[in-house]
Amino acid sequence: MSLDTTAPVDLTSPLSPAEYPALAPGYLDTATLGIVPARATAAVHHALDTWAAGRPGNDGPYEEAVAAARAAFARLAHVPVAQVALAGTVAGSVGLIATALPAGAEVVAYEGDFSALVHPFAARPDITLRLVALEELAGAVRPGTALVAVSSAQSADGRIADLPAIRAAAAAYGARTLVDATQSAGWLPLDASLDDYVVCHGYKWLASPHGAAFLTVRPGAEDTLAPTFAGWYAAADHDTGIYGPIAELAPGARRFDTRPPCLSYVGAAESLALVEELGVDRIHAHDTALAQRLRDGFTALGYSPVPGPSAIVAVPGVPAAVTGRLRAAGAAFADRAGNLRLAPHFYNTAADVDLVLAAAS
Repeated sequence: MSLDTTAPVDLTSPLSPAEYPALAPGYLDTATLGIVPARATAAVHHALDTWAAGRPGNDGPYEEAVAAARAAFARLAHVPVAQVALAGTVAGSVGLIATALPAGAEVVAYEGDFSALVHPFAARPDITLRLVALEELAGAVRPGTALVAVSSAQSADGRIADLPAIRAAAAAYGARTLVDATQSAGWLPLDASLDDYVVCHGYKWLASPHGAAFLTVRPGAEDTLAPTFAGWYAAADHDTGIYGPIAELAPGARRFDTRPPCLSYVGAAESLALVEELGVDRIHAHDTALAQRLRDGFTALGYSPVPGPSAIVAVPGVPAAVTGRLRAAGAAFADRAGNLRLAPHFYNTAADVDLVLAAAS
């Protein structure tokens, strides 16, 4: 997908001011935890209130929210809704894929990737896990490689994987691809139809509650997975799949559904609707412009931020005295792999960036 990176971007206002009336200045830590919008907070409060009153609606409103969240993620991922399964965690979905690999299979992954994407394969002593540098992933695919697994944007430093090259190498050798979009979906356009499997948790850039996660499975790849963890929610008919072995699993990726935590999806339905309304292209322009302002500012202060067009900014070598000043100024950030990590999103403005740069000076 092409993006217009030349159009001017107004950074003086958030993209959704009405949704974040109480957000404190300096929150630049979306790569750790996205902030849910007011509409999601209100929806979860309402669901809790009706539950507490003994009127949860016989699951009806919850199921409507689950369906809305699944459909919204499908649209954001550019896949049919039948290709989207509900997940509780990234590690659980990756574990499903790892469990289905035959003994002796080889998996190639980035050596510094997030543990939820890597460890499920390391836990299989009967498969080979080869860990390489991020820029070497495509070149590391070889005859006998069964799967390439990588995060589209890296948690530690924000670097963006060369997915076209990785996909081309995988196709050349008959390997499948697994992409973790948790650190990119919501600010970087996503086309899950290009990969066999895409996993994504929504609690970061999709501004959703913990527990709302998704797994996409490309047509034909369903046969590579076994519904080992299927419960009644994975049945074609929920009403007839409650007891005993499930007579008929749901079609497509839905057979891999886990029972969704309903309150999480009540919030996620609203958050994903906001992301759709704002548009990922517009969010991308806003977020990456703020990120570049941060990189330029830290460069002017004598640091060497990790380069690249990412919304995640990593600055190595920032002294503890400086991070102490940032905290005292009210900035929210993370320390990852020796980097000061900052992650602006659509609710941030240039004022948040300038607060951090002033405190770092």
